[in-house]
Amino acid sequence: MKFSNKDLIKLYTNLVRTRAFDELFTRRLGQGKLLGFYHSSLGGEAPGVGGCSFLRKDDVIFPHHRGHGIPHMIGKGIDIKYFLAEHTGKLTGGCGGMSTFHCFDSDNGLYGYSGLIGSSFPLSAGYGLAAKRNAREQVVVCFFGDGASNNGTFHESLNLASLHKLPVIFVCENNGYGISVSQKKHTPMADIASRAAAYAMPGFVVDGNDVIEVYQSAEIAVKRARAGEGPTLLECKTYRWRGHHEGDPNQGARYRTEEEIAVWKKKCPIVKLEKHLLKNKIATSKKIAAMRADIGKAIDEAVAFANESDFPTLEEMYEDVYAIEGEIK
Repeated sequence: MKFSNKDLIKLYTNLVRTRAFDELFTRRLGQGKLLGFYHSSLGGEAPGVGGCSFLRKDDVIFPHHRGHGIPHMIGKGIDIKYFLAEHTGKLTGGCGGMSTFHCFDSDNGLYGYSGLIGSSFPLSAGYGLAAKRNAREQVVVCFFGDGASNNGTFHESLNLASLHKLPVIFVCENNGYGISVSQKKHTPMADIASRAAAYAMPGFVVDGNDVIEVYQSAEIAVKRARAGEGPTLLECKTYRWRGHHEGDPNQGARYRTEEEIAVWKKKCPIVKLEKHLLKNKIATSKKIAAMRADIGKAIDEAVAFANESDFPTLEEMYEDVYAIEGEIK
């Protein structure tokens, strides 16, 4: 599959933008300016960016809580300032400041996610069924971690999606750890993608730190789905540099070695693509510096937007709350 220079620049820009916003969210949490928890995507940006950067606006995505969906949202073209406002508890956030990190943007095909591991599998199958019936060639992309692949909802949803040839791409971002438990201790096979064979669907394993390789495999899966050929399971081998969440003691060094973390830092997806751009004269150092400066301005604008937005009023606490009439017995 041949990439245009414009495609490669877009992937690089989305990677750098993702990292910049991820670092911003981490800083703001440390400063007490972010509500709730935060689970950094630092080092593991490529699956979300590669899997979403060339989707249609009406395609549906379900991120997971690694990076709180920032790589996926940026790849999809969603303005992160609304998510920052949400995570700051402001009225201008995607959910009116009521949900902290449960992002939602129906105009751009983002229907939220939950802290309940594996909860997006049935939702993805459901939206896949709707997409098949509306015959608009929409696709659904469901992202999840290696630990979630052991949930019963994973197996039920892949079975249903394959049986009915639903246009769903299941993307496992395998960073090797389910919270603090190594994949070697929670899954008997080396590759999550090998489970695809049980559901008669294609399964691919790719370098999850190579955004080009991620996109190439995702594009094959998307074309199959749009053509009515059914789902695909894509496994991206990647790694998180920081702990499971901000607050994980010693950034996860209690269950990982410093040597292991250092090895993966050398596989940085941004450095890898930047070297490719420079080597092939797709971009110059000057152009890359200008792109980074523009991203810095976007960060400043998002911070100003979140800081200057209003908090919800007390009365708005009762908006979008539903109950069944009658006495509960």
